[in-house]
Amino acid sequence: MDGTQILADFRSKFQVDELLVAKTPAWSWSVRPAQATLACGVLSLNRYAAHLAEVTASEMAELSALVGTIERSVKSAFGYDIINYLMLMMVDHHVHFHVIPRYNGSRRFFGLEWLDPGWPAFPALAEQQHREQAGVLAAICKELRAASGD
Repeated sequence: MDGTQILADFRSKFQVDELLVAKTPAWSWSVRPAQATLACGVLSLNRYAAHLAEVTASEMAELSALVGTIERSVKSAFGYDIINYLMLMMVDHHVHFHVIPRYNGSRRFFGLEWLDPGWPAFPALAEQQHREQAGVLAAICKELRAASGD
């Protein structure tokens, strides 16, 4: 499979365009369809790259700026305790990070209780909290966009 198709499949799987919070020319930050914790996201390169070493210096500079936006926005919207950035690429062979806000205690959002079942150890990525709740992902996007100023 060529890089163009891998990128298209990745963006479709993670609903990058539908759940987009913020974008730079090089990177997209979107809400992760499976919410292991409240406001989990995906930070992905907008062009195909199979290896982190393929990311250019200017793309890395944009990454740094967008990470600042992510951290400020998630802190403002949901008051995380720490954020984990996971770059595993075991299944999806494209440069991206899973952005996992971590919480030492429950949070309430959209009328729902959100937990961090892995705290304080490795995040429980298999968790999919409130996935069946209509509108929850859009509400998280809206809250994060408002917090980011976009």
